Amino acid sequence: EVQVVESGGGLVQAGGSLRLSCAVSGFSIDEYAIGWFRQAPGKEREAVSCIARRDGSTYYADSVKGRFTISSDNAKNTGYLQMNGLKPEDTAVYYCAAAAWAYCPHYRASDYPAMHYWGKGTLVTVSS
Repeated sequence: EVQVVESGGGLVQAGGSLRLSCAVSGFSIDEYAIGWFRQAPGKEREAVSCIARRDGSTYYADSVKGRFTISSDNAKNTGYLQMNGLKPEDTAVYYCAAAAWAYCPHYRASDYPAMHYWGKGTLVTVSS
């Protein structure tokens, strides 16, 4: 059974940091691309970041470049999203997802293709 479980969300002040974790089971993280998406209240879901260990490719939405870093740990079968310099506009439910992609494609965040397996999300709230 495939499972994707996020953790690490919470309340943080603007300028602060959080690290989200994505524990997966039922498949090996080094054979899949892992992505992070977010959905703010009243807004459409958008892609945040993606990593594909098979070819080492990564993707970052323009809005998070230079502030967020995606990574993964094969031994723990876990993906991570380190978020620094958080802004109030980063407030959203963050979802981890996985897809049997060999690489992370590059699209606009709002047009990013959906992935195959999804977690239930973790809420990140950034206060001003």
